[in-house]
Amino acid sequence: MKPLDHAEAMAVIRESITQIVPDADFTQVEPDDKFRDVLELDSLDFLSLVQLLSERTGIRIDEEDYPELTTLSDATRFLVDRSKESAGSAP
Repeated sequence: MKPLDHAEAMAVIRESITQIVPDADFTQVEPDDKFRDVLELDSLDFLSLVQLLSERTGIRIDEEDYPELTTLSDATRFLVDRSKESAGSAP
């Protein structure tokens, strides 16, 4: 798997959120805002987001990783870092 860059990771996150909340207004979300609160994602929405991100990126996201997915900037950094780790461990 090719590592994600910042723009690719952010696009995957936004597209995945939009799949769950079609009318998500990203103009109201600053990079360091807790997007779950701003976009009113409940716990099931969040779990759906985690599943979508994992499916779309091939990155395993465990429950202990959930705090890394609190803000757009944290989630982006998480996906970029994990994709680099995954690419480095690929045969």
